Amino acid sequence: MREQELIVYRDFGEGQLLYDMAFLMTNYNNECYNKEDMRGLFYKCIHGLIEIAGTYGFHGNLWHCYLANLLVNNENSYSCGCEIRGEIQGSINEVALHDIVIFKEFYDFDFAPVMETLGVSEYAMTESYTSSREESKVYNTRICSRICELAERFSCDGSAQEMKATLTEFYKEYGVGKFGLHKSFRVVHDEAGVHIVPILNIAHVHFDDLVGYDLQKKKLQDNTDAFVAGKKANNCLLFGDAGTGKSSCIKAVANEYYDKGLRIIEIYKHQFQDLNQVISQIKNRNYKFIIYMDDLSFEEFEIEYKYLKAVIEGGLEKKPENILIYATSNRRHLIRENYSDKEEIREDMHTGDTVQEKLSLVYRFGVTIYFGAPNKKEFQNIVKNLAAHNGIELPEETLLLEANKWELSHGGLSGRTAQQFVDYLLGQQ
Repeated sequence: MREQELIVYRDFGEGQLLYDMAFLMTNYNNECYNKEDMRGLFYKCIHGLIEIAGTYGFHGNLWHCYLANLLVNNENSYSCGCEIRGEIQGSINEVALHDIVIFKEFYDFDFAPVMETLGVSEYAMTESYTSSREESKVYNTRICSRICELAERFSCDGSAQEMKATLTEFYKEYGVGKFGLHKSFRVVHDEAGVHIVPILNIAHVHFDDLVGYDLQKKKLQDNTDAFVAGKKANNCLLFGDAGTGKSSCIKAVANEYYDKGLRIIEIYKHQFQDLNQVISQIKNRNYKFIIYMDDLSFEEFEIEYKYLKAVIEGGLEKKPENILIYATSNRRHLIRENYSDKEEIREDMHTGDTVQEKLSLVYRFGVTIYFGAPNKKEFQNIVKNLAAHNGIELPEETLLLEANKWELSHGGLSGRTAQQFVDYLLGQQ
């Protein structure tokens, strides 16, 4: 086998299994190697395939799924060039085809002689493996299915050229690597530096699930539509009363615009100093990125907002066109203000400068959307819609009476209170 001849498809995160299997394919009947050692290596490889199936939720031919997973996760000059845009031009296509020819050899390899020579019939279990939906610790069911389907499509490809075309179409439709396979991410800073890591489970919220706030949702959708279409769009601040659906709207954005190449990266206030490194990792990718800041606000003594101001607008380097910042906050002006800020006699000689400094952050958000608490009628409408959506069958009069009792002792009128009430009812069934 020619695994050492790979050019662009190298440096696999889980590549040791590939090299062990390649060694077996080449040397399983080589008398220079101890047969028992080769048997042991074969069992080790079977173990690896089963473990990978358990980790990723793969099913069917596990060797094929493993190879497909390597190809869709390997970020290189060819795969990153094809992501979202599709086939690219240039000599890189010849280089990529050279590597796919090698992968085709791996894909089409017949393991029957290996099983017979080494007496390891158990490998056959990995060729038609059945997994449970609960097994995947990395991918959700949707992503796992896409990779398994890609592995099956490769089986139908009669040549390396067809296999390359299939893979390129996958890159165009879904992307490559972690950004291609996941909707949302968080930032982790450890000894090795700043990393963008996937959020594996995101709530499946859609705009239609959010009752009311139609004008607010439309304003947010219009801005996001322009962004993913490559048009001019603004940073966006969603502010207002607690529990009114601001964060849920961001989750809806992540779910509804994923297929259009939009990704969400969540970052916390204490990580603002990492923003420049985060941006440097995503600015040259073909995706659109929203950097999301939840519950954004600052006390007077907190200075992290200065990092944010410089990143949004004000530094020498132009903010990349594939990045916007969306934030939610209960506070309109984000930074706590005091009456003393506007008094004429105070320690600060330039009161106007102090006020402008505290307002300068919110001015960098071109779109601001207010979410106010619902009135009694709107609250009841939310309750009725949530109850119907969850299959709760109670007389409307009883439902609303109990909802009114609930909100009086659980935080008042808000969408969150309505959802908590419906969750309570579901727990009583």
